[in-house]
Amino acid sequence: MIEYDTATRLGCASFRSDFGVDHAYLSGSMYRGISSRELVVAMGRAGFMGFLGAAGMSPERVRADIAHIRRQLAPHQAFGVNLLCDLQDPAREFANAELLLAQGVRVIEASAYIKITPALVLFHLRGLRSLPGGGVARDTRILAKISRPEVAREFMRPAPPEIVAQLVADGHATVEQGELARKVPVAQDITVEADSGGHTDRGVSTVLLPSIQSLRQHAMLEFGYDERIRLGLSGGIGTPHAVAAAFAMEADYVMTGSINQCTVESGISDAVKDRLQTIDVQDTDYCPAGDMFEIGALVQVLKKGVLFPARANRLATLYKSYESWHEIPEGVRRQIQETFFKKDVGEVWRETKEHLRNRNRSEEIERAERVPKRKMALIFRWYYGYSSRLSFADTECDPANVQVHTGPALGAFNQWVKGTHMESWRNRHPERIAVDLLRNARSILSTRRVAGSA
Repeated sequence: MIEYDTATRLGCASFRSDFGVDHAYLSGSMYRGISSRELVVAMGRAGFMGFLGAAGMSPERVRADIAHIRRQLAPHQAFGVNLLCDLQDPAREFANAELLLAQGVRVIEASAYIKITPALVLFHLRGLRSLPGGGVARDTRILAKISRPEVAREFMRPAPPEIVAQLVADGHATVEQGELARKVPVAQDITVEADSGGHTDRGVSTVLLPSIQSLRQHAMLEFGYDERIRLGLSGGIGTPHAVAAAFAMEADYVMTGSINQCTVESGISDAVKDRLQTIDVQDTDYCPAGDMFEIGALVQVLKKGVLFPARANRLATLYKSYESWHEIPEGVRRQIQETFFKKDVGEVWRETKEHLRNRNRSEEIERAERVPKRKMALIFRWYYGYSSRLSFADTECDPANVQVHTGPALGAFNQWVKGTHMESWRNRHPERIAVDLLRNARSILSTRRVAGSA
């Protein structure tokens, strides 16, 4: 039995009460089930809340994983599921929100959003009801993960009236829910994401969190909310000092990510975990994100022992320099096919077309056949998908091209546990990591307070 008493009082009391958790500490979602159902169950059983990494998973698997989590957790034990923004296919995003509601999911982590979408508003509205005293109850809750002030501002506002009106008109929400939406923000809980593994804006926590805290103050005054908007911090949290710093900056809760992917319960392959447990803080790098290749959005990935980030950046440079695949010098094209793709570009294009047809996006194929630069972008995007799949399968078949989203927080954690039983990932469990981080963070804060009063 793990002892939690020394960690219980860190963070916001209303956060713990509203979500039915013992600790203001979350494990964030990581796509394609890296944040696995086993990880979510382990967190929930220990009085924490974890989020299932539903992004990139089939609806059938999402349903099965939610059912598994429900069987393993008691009704009072908390869990959540990720809902990923999908600007290319809003209908699919909306269907994902409906799926989660149909499965009785009451908490989602909304990630990669740059604006409020109908899918988010649907999930938000369905949980609104009037309280006897005139307040508004939230039976569904959105934890928005943001890294930019302008996006935070959107989540702090009431839901866009035009989206609310359309959902009510279409019968997706009641008139009463539409009226209640004017009294509350889309998200009462917003996770401020500093530089992190995976998609990142490379934010600095000591700059970003105070900025969003200032926005919160203005939003509370502007809209006159009855309940305070709560702000958590994520990105770079892998040691007790990082956790202590977050709470010292008056974060209401913390969320961890990279450190959880190197645990027994993580859904990534054992071979990748073997690599990750050895990294230090300097062993990550930035490269373009495969899903936003053309606009240059960044992901932070593993650099140690792999060539993926260098090769991904090379493809981005080629994309900027040439208007089509065939304009690229023949020797470079041959090198890419032999060492990056491990197959002929014609086969890559056939696989890409099959993927797009399966996603009902045949218009993308037609556009690419007309616009050579677009076709080149889709071919290059294939490489990002291929390299990502390697991290879930047999990484040794092509170790140089493995793509692993991770951040320096894991390197810091590895150094902290060096020489202890948790040096090996086979002894790491997310809930035990959480308890150790919180207990040591509380000790740091208590020591500082005593020292400051001496």
